[in-house]
Amino acid sequence: MVGEHYQHIKARLERYRLMTLAEMLEVIGTREPRRYLYDIVPSYPSRSGKGLRPGLCIGTCCAYGGEFANAIGSAAAIELFHNAFLVHDDIEDGSEFRRGLPTIHAEHGVPIAVNVGDAMNVLSIRPLMGNRRLLGPELAWRILEEVEHMVRQSVEGQALELGWVHDNACELTDDDYLRMTLKKTCWYTCIHPCRIGALIGARGEVDVNRFNRFGYYMGAAFQIRDDVLNLIGEHAKYGKEIGGDVLEGKRTLILIHLLRHCSAGEKKRIRQFLQAPRDRHRAGDAEWVFRLMQTYGSIDHANSAARNLAGAALHEFAVAYGQLPETEDKQFVHDIILYMIERDS
Repeated sequence: MVGEHYQHIKARLERYRLMTLAEMLEVIGTREPRRYLYDIVPSYPSRSGKGLRPGLCIGTCCAYGGEFANAIGSAAAIELFHNAFLVHDDIEDGSEFRRGLPTIHAEHGVPIAVNVGDAMNVLSIRPLMGNRRLLGPELAWRILEEVEHMVRQSVEGQALELGWVHDNACELTDDDYLRMTLKKTCWYTCIHPCRIGALIGARGEVDVNRFNRFGYYMGAAFQIRDDVLNLIGEHAKYGKEIGGDVLEGKRTLILIHLLRHCSAGEKKRIRQFLQAPRDRHRAGDAEWVFRLMQTYGSIDHANSAARNLAGAALHEFAVAYGQLPETEDKQFVHDIILYMIERDS
């Protein structure tokens, strides 16, 4: 499944992303103060992204027989939360670029960026409130419960990742990484967008737990592929700083594998590198770590893990969607799985 078929998937993802962006811009509005807040809030959402979350939410809603218009507000809320996380993540990580352009804090300063991220969190509440009129109070409340769990899991996962960097943890396992990824990535990237989309499409008549394993496997494969692209991707396509994860000391599956397989002397030097603040790294140290990752097969290990997880997601797709009629949206969700681990951006 390559070439033209992937272009079809990308086109549908982009269509759902733009539909959701229009809803987000409507929520943001043109109110004051504009210069230091509302003119900046659309910055990240307006930059070209993958559109995975709105794609899964709207695609699942339609696959379950719903109307996309009923899912737009919820998709917009998820994306506003997502972009708020990105603003704060970039500050926490010291990232310089996001989707090919300077990060908000690099361009406007940390205080303004923090407030912009806070504003996105607040603005995400409005479309969720609108669900009461659109979908009825019971279904609107169930969606709100989904969102509350999604956000709580995400900040808990972020706490784990930040804590590992803070403590310079170097004895982590693949299971530790996958547990963190479940919390930080899988719930809000795949599991909850699918659960919310199905709730809307089926008008609440669905067991949303059927999406948990599917979304976990898919989300973990997506995150591992993202970690790999951070090392070997093309900057123009990837849109973020190549090698940024190494400079920031993120405990990716790749780094965890390297720490487990390198020599004692190499591990001591890597530990010292990870302990040092980013702006105090010696020239060439990050490149040395990257070469070790290649030498010890750490990147190959991550790619293999991503493929295995994608295979598990394909199996779980039958549980989550198999009973549905064959539609373009059902096929679209199915095809996203392999696209996400074979993408180059």
